[in-house]
Amino acid sequence: MSDSNVFLIDGEVQTPKGNAKIEWSDRRFFTVYFNGTKYNGEILEQNLENHFLKLKLNHRVFEVKRKYALLDLISQLGLDKQKAKRLKELTSPMPGRVLKIMVKAGDQINIGDSLLSLEAMKMENILKSDGEGIVKEVFISEEQVVDKGEVLMEFE
Repeated sequence: MSDSNVFLIDGEVQTPKGNAKIEWSDRRFFTVYFNGTKYNGEILEQNLENHFLKLKLNHRVFEVKRKYALLDLISQLGLDKQKAKRLKELTSPMPGRVLKIMVKAGDQINIGDSLLSLEAMKMENILKSDGEGIVKEVFISEEQVVDKGEVLMEFE
């Protein structure tokens, strides 16, 4: 069987059968016609580099990933794991006032974790982690005013 028509849908191997027609409304919304039935669709999330889509069809969410023998080999070799940046320190990207600190010394931090809330120009900005590490020390406190480039946290 050819890899080109094999998909993982919600983790299960599926091979499409029959004819389906897709009409796109725009880059996000579409309609699928299959065996006389109409399905309304929406792309909720896409990561084309990893051949992944999260779709909603008639209010049901599906995770779809294209299956390729080469991708299986890459995964078996462990080459599909993204290298995570090790955090050293967090500096303030702008002057502002610290509204809330969401971590403390000893906390394990992963990519995308919220670290703190900083008010700048009357807008609240959530500073998120762009790497991994353990909080070694927090140098600021809530309501403190900080300058651009000031070191706010250190990681180990």
